[in-house]
Amino acid sequence: MAEDTNNTSNTEVKEDKKSSEGFKTVMKIAIGVILVILGVWAVFGWWSFLWDVIKGCIGLFLILAGVITIAIAKE
Repeated sequence: MAEDTNNTSNTEVKEDKKSSEGFKTVMKIAIGVILVILGVWAVFGWWSFLWDVIKGCIGLFLILAGVITIAIAKE
């Protein structure tokens, strides 16, 4: 009889863990979706500012690409 009680409590603990893990997964997905939506909204809302940043970074990107190309060529 005592073994049945232990089995029942172990099963309940496992079920609680499964439901807790499921809830955590659902919450992580919900937070991820909210963050993606906010990111898309920010890109569209501040497109002109984002475009200025992209244009400002082109020169630095080209310099970095050139340095990496030279480093690879030296090997």
